[in-house]
Amino acid sequence: MQFFLGIGAILFCIGLGIVLTKRQAVMWLVGIELMLNAANINMVVFSKLYDPTNQLFALFVMVIAVAEACIILALLLMLYKQHKHTNIDQLNELKH
Repeated sequence: MQFFLGIGAILFCIGLGIVLTKRQAVMWLVGIELMLNAANINMVVFSKLYDPTNQLFALFVMVIAVAEACIILALLLMLYKQHKHTNIDQLNELKH
């Protein structure tokens, strides 16, 4: 159990580091996906010990992550089509 919780913590820290340091929107998506996968690992580990319904929550989180990835990738494709980059700092048209 401690091994899998450690892996979940490491994945979450890597994802958080990516989100906080990178400026590319695609890398943000990768970081968020890593954090969601870390949460799923923790839910499955705790479902083995306490309550098997946590596995249903993990499945729900996976479905939400897939939907989020599809929507964000579609938005990134549209942004790249218009601006020829996906750098978050250079996208300031939505501010006006």
